Order: sequence, then C-alpha cells, then structure tokens
Amino acid sequence: MSKKTSVESKILEKAYQLFLEKGYRHTTMDDIAQELTMSKKTLYKYFPGKLELLSASFDKLKTKMTAKVEAILDNRYITFPLKLKSTLSVIATHLAPINPGLFEDLREYAPEIWVELQEYINESAFLRFQKLIEQGKEQGLVKNNLNVSLVVTLYAAAVQSLLDPKFLSQFPENIRKEMSLPPSDIYDQAITIIYNGILTEDARDEFTNA
Repeated sequence: MSKKTSVESKILEKAYQLFLEKGYRHTTMDDIAQELTMSKKTLYKYFPGKLELLSASFDKLKTKMTAKVEAILDNRYITFPLKLKSTLSVIATHLAPINPGLFEDLREYAPEIWVELQEYINESAFLRFQKLIEQGKEQGLVKNNLNVSLVVTLYAAAVQSLLDPKFLSQFPENIRKEMSLPPSDIYDQAITIIYNGILTEDARDEFTNA
C-alpha cells in the first residue's frame, strides 16, 4: 500500500467514524482534521470536501460488504444454514452502525449518496441474498412452496423500514417507544422472525445452532 493510499484509508476510517457518531450534518472538516491531528489544508489535499469524504466512505463500506458476502457464497465447504447465518451477520454488522439519524442526514443533505446506498443494498446485497435462498431451496432446506423473491423483499422491507424514522413516525407513540431497540437487535429479531418461517425443520435446527 502506497503512503498516499494509507493516508486516504486513515482519513476515511476516521471520517466514517465521526459520521456515525455525530451524523453528516454535524461533522465538519475541522472535526475530521482535528481527530486526525492533521491540518485542514492537508486534509483538503486528499479530499476536496465533506461530501466527497462521505461518498468515498460509503464506497469503501460497499466494497467490504460485497467482498465478504461473495466469499461466503463461493465457499463450498460450509453448509447452507451457516452460509445463511454468516451472510445475515455480515449485512447486519456493516449496516447496523448506520443509525437512523445518519440515514436522515443522507436523505436531506446528500440525496445522491442516499439513493446510491439504497440501490446498492437492493440490487447488490439482496440479489446475492436471493441467490443464497435459491441454493437453499434447491437443497431442500428452504420450504419448497415459498416464493424466493417475496422472501427477499420481506427481509429488505423489514431492515429498511425499521431503521427509517419517517416509517416509524406513522405508528402510535407506545409502539414507537417499544421499538427503541439498538439497530443490531432489530436486525437479529427480523432475521429470526422471517427465517424461522422459511427453513425446513432440519435446517432451522442447524441455523439456530450455527
């Protein structure tokens, strides 16, 4: 790795951390430079602005997710229930830290990046996920009468809707209060509810113990 690439990687790591902690709107280039003990002038040599940093941070996230999910899907030596659990774990691990506040900031202040992230999740992560569910169906581990596209759509809707403040705002206050779970718990429970329903009994036992 070249020195320039190494510095860029450190900048992106710190910027992404701040975006997660403070949101996009409340993070400044001054904040990022200060955290890196770097002058703002030096920071601007690598990235022309905060929006470019945000875009590059999410590009890095998408690259990591894609590589890990593909590695799981291509591994011939692990069983389908373990592939399923590992894939869900990768998606949850990378997406759960993106709190609703940052999603809200993206939609309002960086709409192009928001759209790109949504498209990536829908067209990349979930299409790979569809491929995995189809493999399970072929192996007799996913119930044969289920529509695979419907299963993937339900999971996608559960994940995105549960983390979307605008979606939650339409529900009564008592339901919203009870939904104040950490994002990681939301993913885990959505996974359990949906996938306990689609797996055969043998696969379900293996999924639970994987």
